[in-house]
Amino acid sequence: MDASSAPLPPTVNASINGNAPATPATGDVAAAHKAGENFESFFLSQVFETMYAGVGTDSLFGGGNAENVYRSLLLQQYSKVAAKAGGVGIADAVQREILRAQETK
Repeated sequence: MDASSAPLPPTVNASINGNAPATPATGDVAAAHKAGENFESFFLSQVFETMYAGVGTDSLFGGGNAENVYRSLLLQQYSKVAAKAGGVGIADAVQREILRAQETK
């Protein structure tokens, strides 16, 4: 069997048909972990944005609208790295809740 004829996972197959589920297929631990990690990354991004809101810009090397845009992008990357490295534990809690919700279906 070649890769082009391999069966698709339930989440991919459903999205092709136009009715993608809101959560990954039951028991899909890897997808639940990824969803938890993405949620934690978003949460940390918001925390970092708030934390850096009071930090001024250096007038010698920066400032202006461009620095605000790039600071936002930098903080998003910080949050992704922090979440991937273990973060603050939100991803694990979200993963547990996703898997628990899938078990009750």
